Amino acid sequence: MGGLSPKTPIPTEIKLHQQSRYMEIAFDDGVRCELPYEYLRVFSPSAEVRGHGPGQEVLQVGKRDVDITHIEPVGHYAVVLVFSDKHDSGIYSWDYLYDLGVHQAAYWQAYLQRLEAAGESRAPKSLV
Repeated sequence: MGGLSPKTPIPTEIKLHQQSRYMEIAFDDGVRCELPYEYLRVFSPSAEVRGHGPGQEVLQVGKRDVDITHIEPVGHYAVVLVFSDKHDSGIYSWDYLYDLGVHQAAYWQAYLQRLEAAGESRAPKSLV
C-alpha cells in the first residue's frame, strides 16, 4: 500500500467542516469534493469494514452522527481519519479519496440500498 501511480491526483487542500460534518478536499487536477463524515466512515478502507477478501465486508450502521476528530498524515500518500466512534484504522490514500469523491453518488446509493435490505438504519442505535 505504499506508492501512488504517477497519474494519482494529489490533494492541494483538505478542510474539515465540523458543523456541517463534511471534509472538503481539492485535488491538483481541479476536482473538488465534499465528503460527508458518515460517508467516509462507512467506506473506511480498514480491514474492520472491508473484511479480508471479497464478500467479507461488514455493513456499517448507525453512523449518521459520527464526527472526524482529527486527521493524521501518512507519508506523502495518505491520511488516517480519526472518528468520534474511536475508529482510526483506515488509511485513506489519495487515490482512494479521489475515487470516493468521483463516485460518491453511486457508492452512497448502493450503501443505502444495502442498509435497507439489511433492515438497518443510519441513526445511532440509541436513537432508533
